[in-house]
Amino acid sequence: MEHFGIKTGIRNVPELDPQFIPLHKFNEAFLETAATPFSFAIERDGKQVSAKSTFVHGDEAHADADLYYIDRLVKFELWQKGGFRIFVKGSGSLFNSLKNAYSPKGSRSFDAEFFGDLFQHGFEVVLCDELPEPFEVKRSAGGHFDGCRIGLDVGGSDYKASAVIDGKTVYSKETVWNPKLASDPEYHYNGVVSALKGAMAHLPRVDAIGISSAGLIGGNRVLAAQLFQMVPKELFNAKGRDIYIRAVKEISESAPFEVANDGDVAALAGSISLSRSNLLGLAMGTSFIGGFVDHAGNLSNWISELAFAPVDASPRAAMDGWTRDIGVGVQYFCQEAVIKLAGAAGIALNESDTPAEKLKAVQALLAEGSEGAAAIFRTIGCYLGHTVPLYWDSYRADSILLLGRVVSGKGGDIVLETAQAVLREEYPKLPVELLLPDEQTRRLGQSVAAASLPNISDFGVAGIARDRK
Repeated sequence: MEHFGIKTGIRNVPELDPQFIPLHKFNEAFLETAATPFSFAIERDGKQVSAKSTFVHGDEAHADADLYYIDRLVKFELWQKGGFRIFVKGSGSLFNSLKNAYSPKGSRSFDAEFFGDLFQHGFEVVLCDELPEPFEVKRSAGGHFDGCRIGLDVGGSDYKASAVIDGKTVYSKETVWNPKLASDPEYHYNGVVSALKGAMAHLPRVDAIGISSAGLIGGNRVLAAQLFQMVPKELFNAKGRDIYIRAVKEISESAPFEVANDGDVAALAGSISLSRSNLLGLAMGTSFIGGFVDHAGNLSNWISELAFAPVDASPRAAMDGWTRDIGVGVQYFCQEAVIKLAGAAGIALNESDTPAEKLKAVQALLAEGSEGAAAIFRTIGCYLGHTVPLYWDSYRADSILLLGRVVSGKGGDIVLETAQAVLREEYPKLPVELLLPDEQTRRLGQSVAAASLPNISDFGVAGIARDRK
């Protein structure tokens, strides 16, 4: 396969997507002949800077390849770390190309507008002689199970609530919903409150509440989330951003609570259940997100929105309907991937079904022995095997844990086995282990892990909360 004059080849080709070009393979082939230094950094929160140094060719013959490589590299870093300013050191022509791309009418205008709104700062691309020094914020993970706790995992297809007493799960329930189509935030609010009250009914009191939520979270508020994609901006600002703060008050005025991104909680769930650190958790559900627990057991404040980070270098890669970019993770590692591949597998899905119902339909066919359904999960596993090296380049994780409804049941076993086979055959020296937890942890582990987020002692209380009424 060849793209912008860069030749790549793979032995393990996704059977339902033979045009797939692993971005990691493209990057490797590109760098074999690139020797001109190029560096960039991404700034967020006015101080955090993520710096990266690489090489380009710097000649006219490779101009298109240079631009494509840098475009994908910056895009990946932006959706992994988050930020509102790109510093560029190196090629003036590549700086101009990036500046144009992230302009209001450029190819990356969506990204520029999204991150500008997210950080409440006009998005900028700046040329500099020296990059700022990297600065990173970390915070301790959860793992606190003392007392009577509620854990809630809020996703785009379902929400899962758990009641936990001194580390023992006494109640867990999964409820299907469809928040992406709801324009009234009361729909979201009522679902969250119902889930919290359902768990509360199984506890003698509420000492702490932890919530895992899809989207970007800051200060227990929702900064951005596709959960609210149909909610008008004014309504989202008025009732969506503080939805969890308001919902918790329905349960307790005094119980400490904490809200975290579902990717971080996925990593936390793996760290707790497997007693491991330096672990990347991948939540493969309605969407796709990562979370990382480092060697010291800390969570970074990276956004790890891997759904919109590129993984496929094929010019014919599938397009994401939200960002309007091609080849990004959402089309490869969540229920969107299952739906995308169904046609190629000869499976007709009911168009009136929700995405969650379509996934369940494919999983039901798999349970019945459908070869087409098995091919879908083998294809996703092949995607994953070729993408793990790309993630390892950024996270250097010793372990990668797979969580979420896509890897529930037999499909998860197929995804894992296929990915492991690709890694053995094509990346045998990569020092990373892929893992699947048991079935309960796959489906409900994030709500239980979320319950462990608040440290009661940090809030100056110890088992003091409003009794259940």
